[in-house]
Amino acid sequence: MKKRYNILFSGSVQGVGFRFTVRNLANRYRLTGGVRNTHDGKVEVEIEGDLLDLNNFLQSLQQEFPNNISDYKKEELPVSEEYEGFYIKF
Repeated sequence: MKKRYNILFSGSVQGVGFRFTVRNLANRYRLTGGVRNTHDGKVEVEIEGDLLDLNNFLQSLQQEFPNNISDYKKEELPVSEEYEGFYIKF
C-alpha cells in the first residue's frame, strides 16, 4: 500500500548532515520526494512510497539521529506519484 507523508522534524536537525542522510535512506528504501530546511530551524520531508518502506525509513532515521530529533509531526497526504526520485531542495 502506497502512502505519502509530509513530516516536519524539530530539534538539532540543521547543520548535522540530516538532509543528506534523509536522501540516502530514502534512496535505500526506494522512496520518492524531497527534503528541505525551513527558516525556523526545522527540516521538512515530503516522502512517498510503500508503507513498510516508509516505516523502515523513519525508524532508520531515528536510529541515525537519536539525540538530534526532539519531535516530528507527520501528516498524511494524497498519493501523487509526482516525484521520480528523492531530492534535496535548497
